[in-house]
This record gives sequence, structure tokens and C-alpha cells, in this order.
Amino acid sequence: MKNFMDETFLLNTETAERLYNNYAKDMPIIDYHCHLSPKEIYENKSYKTIADIWLDGDHYKWRLMRANGIDENLITGDAEPYEKFLAWARTVPKSIGNPVYTWTHLELQRYFNIYVALNEDTAPEIWDRVNEQLNQKDFGVRDLIKASNVEVICTTDDPVDDLRYHKQLKESDFETEVLPSFRPDKGLELNRDGYQEWVSKLEETSQVSINSYEDFLAALDARARFFNEIGGKISDHALDEVVYEETTMEEVSNIFKKARSGFKVSKEEEVKYKSFTLTFLGKIYAELGWVMQYHISAQRNNNTKMFQRLGPDTGFDSMNDGQIAKPLCRLLDALEQQDALPKTVLYSLNPKDNPVLATIAGSFQEGGVPGKMQFGTAWWFNDTKEGMLAQMKTLADMGVLSSFIGMLTDSRSFLSYTRHEYFRRVLCDLLATWVENGEVPNDDELLEPIIKDVSYRNAAQYLGFRKKPQHLKV
Repeated sequence: MKNFMDETFLLNTETAERLYNNYAKDMPIIDYHCHLSPKEIYENKSYKTIADIWLDGDHYKWRLMRANGIDENLITGDAEPYEKFLAWARTVPKSIGNPVYTWTHLELQRYFNIYVALNEDTAPEIWDRVNEQLNQKDFGVRDLIKASNVEVICTTDDPVDDLRYHKQLKESDFETEVLPSFRPDKGLELNRDGYQEWVSKLEETSQVSINSYEDFLAALDARARFFNEIGGKISDHALDEVVYEETTMEEVSNIFKKARSGFKVSKEEEVKYKSFTLTFLGKIYAELGWVMQYHISAQRNNNTKMFQRLGPDTGFDSMNDGQIAKPLCRLLDALEQQDALPKTVLYSLNPKDNPVLATIAGSFQEGGVPGKMQFGTAWWFNDTKEGMLAQMKTLADMGVLSSFIGMLTDSRSFLSYTRHEYFRRVLCDLLATWVENGEVPNDDELLEPIIKDVSYRNAAQYLGFRKKPQHLKV
């Protein structure tokens, strides 16, 4: 019997242990999609308590606490940090089997050298030990990033953001690259509240007077090129519903004019507007040599009462189950027909879509780029052991696993880099299982490059990152 989360955690054979320790463990991290704050990185934010760094903004934990019957005041309310921490400590033992249970203990081990399980009895000691370390000078967020061996961080940024902190980080002596990602979702939702205000902000930041749809596209183009100047190499779109309809510039110009005049547009008009705008943006990304990400099938803000109380991203989202194959293929094909399909990563929040995305990606591989179309890593509700295995097995069944660009954190927490370790252990155990079953040769000359590529090198090449800061372990 193994000890709780020891060095063989998730590694079920000696082959898996060898592969992980020799080839995956010390590879650098490229976190090409996350929601970290560039301001907090620039200012090297520090935390007074484990509650501040662990519980503030972490809707993964909030969902579990609610499911455990914890009062909302101890989750997102104004209770004292220690009270919130104790509420989380009561929840952790009940969450066995959930990946957050594992991540909680990996973070205690890797960052604070604490190897006991968190529960009500151990909570006071863990509170004191972690807080003592957090209040030392070498526990700012930059120190945590450096300790995690992170080479590149790609944050998620609105086109109207001035990127001031990215510019300041670029000019600083911080060795990890912190780059913006272009996320224009608010510009596609012309029926939602806030659209008019967002277009006004776009007009201000782009310095393009927006009197027509053509002006609107010019402003988006200007912002994308500004992001590119700052070092951006990647875009991101939340396609909660995948749509596509053929249309014309003239038709969409009239739809835009209608929306800007304060009228709601029809569903058909909205679809045409999104189709034309997404195609336009895809052409820009291809021209700039960027990677385009589509995050598909999230059902957001399900609980109206709690959305009105707490706002978005507070733990009330779920998987969507819409049909995606036909509109997604038509959208990608519209770009491909114009030789303007950029490198693209496809994710779905619903695992029923795994074979759909894997086969769609295979339909558009071309241009001599290994894995140009990526079936992206297990995302959000799927970034569990079983979710990761399902994604990688589907990719191996229907594509080329060795071209996979691997894991990301998709996180707002500076302690979440242990998710890369979790992923790499799952990867190595999967490959070792194939070896033990006689499906793959027990040949390190074959397996070493695959593990290093999926852990790090594929992402570096795919996204165009070449710099190797001196502090990183090789």
C-alpha cells in the first residue's frame, strides 16, 4: 500500500516512476492560458494568510463548500479569514475523489513543505505554518512563479485594456515572460448589457472613431496589432454557443448600425454578426502568426439569484450540451477557404464533444505544421485525472498525441502550477500502462522526446517561445 500522496502519487508502476522522474518532473512550464493578474505580478503581491491566496476568487473551492452545506458568509461573505479557512478545512475531507482535494495537498507540499492531510484537527497548525512562510520576504507572487519553474505566462486580457502592467513587466528584470492574450468576447455580444459602453471604450483605446461596422473592425484590428507589439501571440474566444451563417459586409454593417442605435437584434442577425466578426478576427490572427483558442460549451450564470448577488465567475456555471460540429466546421472552413486559418486550439467543456473536436481538428491539419489544429487539454470541469485520461486517449485514438501542446492552469491562483505536475504524472502513467501492456516498446529513446514535448517543448514551438530565462531548470 502506498503512503498518502508520496513521491509515487499517480505513478502506478516502476516504469511510470522512471518516465516521470527522468523526463517530466523538471521541465519548465509554459502556462499559455490563465486568468492571473498582471498587476499583481508586476507589484509582486504578497499575502498575509492562506485564506487570501487560497480562497479569494477560487470558485472551484466555493462550489465544494456550498455542496458541503457551508454558509455563504463563510465562502464569499465578510467572515474573518480564519473562519473561512476553517470552513474549507471542514470541507476538504468530504471532497475525497475531487481533484481539488489533490490540488490542495499538492500545494501544501510543494510550496509550504507540509505533508499532513488538511482537516479540522490539523487546520490550526497548518494555518500558523503557512502564514509564517507567507509573511517572509521570498513569498511574493514572483517568487512563487519562479519556484514553479515557469517560463511564460499568457494572461487573459480585454482588447480595451491598456496593458500597462505587461509593458512594465516587459521592461522589468523579471525573468518569466508575462504576455497578454486577446479576448474580445464583449465585442461579439451585441445584445448584452454593456455592449455600447464597451464599444465606446474600444473607440477610446484604439483612437479610431467608430461610426460604422467598418470602423469597428478597424478598431479591433488596431488593438490586435497593439497586443502584438507588446508580445501577444495568442487570442481566446468563449464560444458558449457555436454558430455560423454566411453573410456579407453590407448585411452585417446594417446589423451593427441597428444595435448601435439601441435596438435589440434578432437571433439570426446576431449569428451573422458573430460569424463575420469571428472570420475577420481569424484572418488577423493568421496574418500575425498567432494561435487562436476556442473555448466551447460552457453554460454560464445558471443561478439568476446568485448572479445578481455575486456576479459572474463565482461558481454557478456548468457544461452546455449544444450541437457544435456543423457550425464549428463551417466557421473553420470559411477561414481555410481564404488561406487564413490560424493555428487553432479547440476545447469543449462537455466531454461528449471529445471525439467531435479531435476529428474536426484532423480535418484541417495542413501547412507542414505539426499539430496545427489542436484538440486542447481537458478544461475546467474536465481537468481531473479521468478527464485528462479521456482527452489524451481520444487524441491518441484519432490524432497524434506526440504533437499535443499539453497542460495549462486556466486559473486565478498563483499556487495552481501544481496542476502541471498532476498532468505530467497522469501522462507518464498512461504511457507506462501502454508499455506494461506491451502496446508500446519499453524504449526511452522513443518515450523521452514524447514526454518532454508534451510537457513543454511542443507548446514552446507552437506558440513561438524561444527565450530560456537563466533561472529555469532544464
